[in-house]
Amino acid sequence: MLILAIESSCDDTAAAVLEPENRIRSSVVSSQNEIHARFGGIVPELASRRHIEMIRPVVDEALAQAEVVLDDIDLIAATQGPGLVGSLLVGFTFAKALALVRGLPCVGVDHMAGHLLSSLLEDPAPAFPYTALIVSGGNTSLFAVDDPLTFTRLGRTRDDAAGEAFDKVAKLLGLGYPGGPVISRLAAEGDPTTIAFPRARLGADSLDFSFSGLKTSVAAQIDSCRRQDAGPSVADICASFQEAVVDVLADKTLAAAERTGHRRIVLGGGVAANPRLRAVLTERCGRNGLELFMPAPALCTDNAAMIGLAGYYRFLGGQLAEADADAYSRSPLN
Repeated sequence: MLILAIESSCDDTAAAVLEPENRIRSSVVSSQNEIHARFGGIVPELASRRHIEMIRPVVDEALAQAEVVLDDIDLIAATQGPGLVGSLLVGFTFAKALALVRGLPCVGVDHMAGHLLSSLLEDPAPAFPYTALIVSGGNTSLFAVDDPLTFTRLGRTRDDAAGEAFDKVAKLLGLGYPGGPVISRLAAEGDPTTIAFPRARLGADSLDFSFSGLKTSVAAQIDSCRRQDAGPSVADICASFQEAVVDVLADKTLAAAERTGHRRIVLGGGVAANPRLRAVLTERCGRNGLELFMPAPALCTDNAAMIGLAGYYRFLGGQLAEADADAYSRSPLN
């Protein structure tokens, strides 16, 4: 079986071809960073229009790189939500139309499910069950994953997602968009102990996250530095901010694993590509005798390969998309 997968939940148009054995034949991503960078964030209408322009070329490129044609495809999977509805509708409608014309089964996939299962595309892959941290620009959540179709939310952000906090702090510092990569790069040159930014624990038993207070504290620090024309360097601010985010993410993830009793932890989402987060979780899991599974950075950010894998399991479960199925902005998982 060959699966054609499409992802268009936000500002990247992606397509992939893969086999059920988790073998990726091709994975193509068209980024929109150059479009949205001058606005300091994603402009939904511009994102939708770009998806319309790129959806067909990206799908064609994925088929070409996999050295297959549409006649070889057996299943089509596409992101149904969550995300920007205008962006989602482009990919999801394209997938449903293509499936109808070709007489192929089509499945709608929850973007969160794609991230929760993305580590299965790697070797070695985690066995079920496991505890998963999904951390991105739109989501910061903890889940217990019992099997490819059963996810139980353990905690979520009450305000900003971690990736959103990175973008907002980068904007405060005038570092441009997207903020995650540039803050990570500058943080590597700074001292994370320079500023004791707050860590929101939200109570001893809480597995929820909150980053709005941290963002406000960073804003106050930046304002103080500018008024006094002195203070910590940008690199030190970035390092101290990043350390505060990573510290909370790691603490909550290990607390979640202790609560579930799982010995395996999975990391997913765009912020999962952050080197400091990967290093801290690797060290903390090793110290506590836990197995950590992290997808390669290319599988952390939005991609269609993870959508194809999650779609395959939905297909096996008989969860096909009806022709009139609609996209959704908020995930029922979260």
